[in-house]
Amino acid sequence: MLAIDGLAKRFGTAQALDGVTFEVRPGEVFGFVGGNGAGKTTTMRIVLGVLDPDAGDVSWRGSPMDAAVRRRIGYLPEERGLYPKMRVAEQLAYLARLHGLSRADAHAAVSRWTERVGLADRRHDEVQKLSLGNQQRVQLCAALVHAPDVLVLDEPFSGLDPTAVDTMSEVLHERAGTGTPVIFSSHQLELVERLCDRVGIISAGRMVAVGTVDELRAAAADRYDVVGPPPGWADDLDGVRVLATDGDRTRVELAAGTDDQTLLTAALAAGPVHAFGPHRPPLTELYRDAVADRPGPGADGAA
Repeated sequence: MLAIDGLAKRFGTAQALDGVTFEVRPGEVFGFVGGNGAGKTTTMRIVLGVLDPDAGDVSWRGSPMDAAVRRRIGYLPEERGLYPKMRVAEQLAYLARLHGLSRADAHAAVSRWTERVGLADRRHDEVQKLSLGNQQRVQLCAALVHAPDVLVLDEPFSGLDPTAVDTMSEVLHERAGTGTPVIFSSHQLELVERLCDRVGIISAGRMVAVGTVDELRAAAADRYDVVGPPPGWADDLDGVRVLATDGDRTRVELAAGTDDQTLLTAALAAGPVHAFGPHRPPLTELYRDAVADRPGPGADGAA
């Protein structure tokens, strides 16, 4: 298990991370989401050893991270981290050798992964001659070529077309299926909701929510959609806050202790009710609620 415990980091007067704590379990795909400057990349760089925290620690399987463990991490940076004039296969083999693979094993891994992500026919092209989406596929291969124990991916779906997104998604789940913890950041919350076992939301350097999407929904306020009564019927109800209206559809939030049957009775008194039920917010909505009323982005300059 990859454990992040109490990470704090300050850049000058700006508090980039403030007690960040979460874990990524074996075989789990963990989505790490937050706005630009929220602290995602800073956290990942501390995991990788690129930055040192001011406080807190990172551990793997119960032991502190060290250089040997970090060599077993597969990392995909948000920025392009490739040598543009090197050929794809040459570059991937070079990176595999840096991670300790023999020449034969490196070339076998390069063949396997370029085939898996659909780049077999581009192995001998220079990286700079590939589209941005294909360069991203090469970066994924670079993260996987040494069979890492942990995958840390910063915006891995950036610039990918739908087919490449499907391929990337399949690969991440395949790796998780081997017991590898996978953590990735993304602004594509619909994709995070679809792919991830659990989600961590960071805002202004603090973790504001961690759990499955269903757990985040359970912790959210009770919300209901009511279809039928004319707009305005719920405006003055005690313990009820109207969130949105769209024609004859009204979405409301119930205060703690307010009974949904009281809401239904009021709706029926206002007119025919065609539909009534709890609202299941998507991750996008849960995220907005979690970061509401938080201070703006930190000054780490990273997403």
